[in-house]
Amino acid sequence: MTGSRTGWGSPAEFPQSRPRRLRRTAGLRRLAAETTLAPADLVLPLFVKEGIAAPQPVASMPGVVQHTPDSLRKAAYDAVEAGVGGLILFGVPAAKDARGSGADDPDGVVQVALRDLSDELGSGPNSPTVLMSDCCLDEYTDHGHCGLLTPAGEVDNDATLERYAAAAVAQAAAGSEVIAPSGMMDGQVAAIRGALDQAGFPQVAILAYSAKYASAFYGPFRDAAECAPAFGDRAAYQQDPANSTEALREVRLDLAEGADAVMVKPAMAYLDVVRRVADEVDVPVAAYQVSGEYAMVEAAAANGWVDRERIILETLLSIRRAGAGTVLTYWATEVSRRLH
Repeated sequence: MTGSRTGWGSPAEFPQSRPRRLRRTAGLRRLAAETTLAPADLVLPLFVKEGIAAPQPVASMPGVVQHTPDSLRKAAYDAVEAGVGGLILFGVPAAKDARGSGADDPDGVVQVALRDLSDELGSGPNSPTVLMSDCCLDEYTDHGHCGLLTPAGEVDNDATLERYAAAAVAQAAAGSEVIAPSGMMDGQVAAIRGALDQAGFPQVAILAYSAKYASAFYGPFRDAAECAPAFGDRAAYQQDPANSTEALREVRLDLAEGADAVMVKPAMAYLDVVRRVADEVDVPVAAYQVSGEYAMVEAAAANGWVDRERIILETLLSIRRAGAGTVLTYWATEVSRRLH
């Protein structure tokens, strides 16, 4: 049986073939959908700032705040109640220095927040959501770069690995279930995996920012995390936006070093990279819908230029359709409530 007029197995032509039949109602569209979106697919980034008495709005990211411990707990509870799959924490310390001391201080802002949320939300196999932590130095250094500097002002890759390893162990000890190294240092995954295993945390997973591009879409994040470089930029260690095959090399290296999952960042301007990575690997692939992507939609919606609710879902579906199993997005809680 061919079901067509044009030969064995080939599609029928109009008027027999009418693809619109499966678009006619919302129910049919749901049944025919090739890509789905669920709360468990989403991870909510959260900023926690040391030494503030009330949540501080981020002007360039409407609806996003730098949290106090109390407001962080509330945001975490709201996300868990909505079914969000994970929370990833970024810290804004009260004091910074050249070596980013707060990154591995047991009493540093992220470590305190992780312990607090782990106690409040529970941990282990029955935990309702996954606690993750960004592992980098840019939020903690007074120069805003992602690593230690040489006397010439360049980021010292190998010396920085020791700092990442120490920060990862501190985060794991505080309750992080997934360490997410984002600094794009060569060898960072191996250094972190070795340190975690040696410190007695072999169960803690690593989500590697394997393909993190030197992107202009990070501007609002740097407001939220207060981590803009004091000089220069990060193009010497983040990936060149011109390259996609290089991303596959970075992914392969991270997997060989022990990464459990990999990430592409940003998402929407790099959907081709998401697709190539997803086709290449057999581990979970995440994509980060970054601050600039979020801010553009919010700004256009505030001006009445786009339908806000529809465009948010469309952007998230595009990232999932490209091959990402997990999407980090500042809309995670809102969208999860809508999906319910």
